[in-house]
Amino acid sequence: MALAPEFAPRVRRDEPLSRHTSWHVGGPAEVFFNPRDRADLASFLRSLPAQVPITWIGLGSNLLVRDGGLKGIVISMHGTLDALVRLSETIVRAEAGVACARIARQCIRWGLGPAEFFAGIPGTLGGALAMNAGAFGGETWTHVRGVETIDRAGRTQLRAAAEYQVSYRQVIAPAPDEWFIAAELSFERRPAAHKAEVRMLLERRKATQPIGEWSCGSVFTNPPGDHAARLIEAAGLKGFRIGDASVSTKHANFIINHGQASAKDLEALIAHVRETVKGAHGVELHPEVRVVGES
Repeated sequence: MALAPEFAPRVRRDEPLSRHTSWHVGGPAEVFFNPRDRADLASFLRSLPAQVPITWIGLGSNLLVRDGGLKGIVISMHGTLDALVRLSETIVRAEAGVACARIARQCIRWGLGPAEFFAGIPGTLGGALAMNAGAFGGETWTHVRGVETIDRAGRTQLRAAAEYQVSYRQVIAPAPDEWFIAAELSFERRPAAHKAEVRMLLERRKATQPIGEWSCGSVFTNPPGDHAARLIEAAGLKGFRIGDASVSTKHANFIINHGQASAKDLEALIAHVRETVKGAHGVELHPEVRVVGES
């Protein structure tokens, strides 16, 4: 794939995506690019052929890249577009590359909330916006006033939250090929909020989830009126293993790469869990994790 001369020295070709995902699996990206700032990003997007596929990643959580890797362009937001500022008494502006845990910590310092739930989302705001990520009973889009997007031509625009169809772990955009680069988030004044709240939630997370092991976070969305973890555990799948991938014995909605699992192992285990739970309970589990790439 030919690229504009000014970008050619800065892209990485055949970059192993196992280096950029929380499951530590995934084949190579044909072209991997990490923009310096939004102007650099806009210029890069304008330089691309119209038909080339684009995949965006942040911290690489909630993402399973198949072993054959990804064709086209992978744009990494890690370490860029990470400004976080307070616009008013209750409004915060965060760029897409800001880690969700940082939003939680800073809002606590500013006496704003409820923002503690962001500490339980293991990714960046861009990913949280794309899927309405949530934790500890809170959801991202509950707090979104508006977003800033960028398209393939490098054009940015502001959109109101009402322009998006938002539901549990799903966000439908008003236009294709338009990606989040920032959002305005609304909170309430909580002068009594302090770091102990985040610490308490993180301790609860550590006690109930396999923190520190290679996972993508929750693999499946919760079906209406139930929990995926309960259904998986009741089906006798805790600890079930394919290759070096297993269902966590600590939280059944987590799948662990013990060090040598392939994306094929993980995808096979996801399929086995879905099939087993459907047979045992008659419930179809839907993956929360996004599966991309060539097998």
